[in-house]
Amino acid sequence: MRDKLILVVEDNPDHLELTVLTLQAHGVSAEIAVARDGAQALDFLFGQGLHAGRDIQRQPSFILLDMKLPKLSGLDVLRSVRANPLTTLVPVVMLTSSSEQSDISACYHHGANGFVRKPVDFGEFTEKLNALQAYWLGVNEVLAAL
Repeated sequence: MRDKLILVVEDNPDHLELTVLTLQAHGVSAEIAVARDGAQALDFLFGQGLHAGRDIQRQPSFILLDMKLPKLSGLDVLRSVRANPLTTLVPVVMLTSSSEQSDISACYHHGANGFVRKPVDFGEFTEKLNALQAYWLGVNEVLAAL
């Protein structure tokens, strides 16, 4: 099993498939977990619901989090992640189609580590995802507890 873990939280099936396939195609050196809404993301992170019994000491190396999600918004998920001692230091990158300054501000205000707009162009999208995984998995140093 790979040591590193990425949680991708995305409700759009096309964006989700493109994200996962792009990460895999670029040789991502991590296990990729998927949540399709905000509630599933929190269940995964905190070992609840369908993820009851998951080793919650193994938290993601980083979370790719869409802003506009069903059940709980990306901002609600971000608030919960930052409020829990188990996940407060897990890097969260908002990956969204929004370019509104108010959304960018809200994400950083609530503790996002990055804000990346989803480009329409496939090539640009794959470049951004490759840069994200290279930085968060290869360059960035995390605490041993993460």
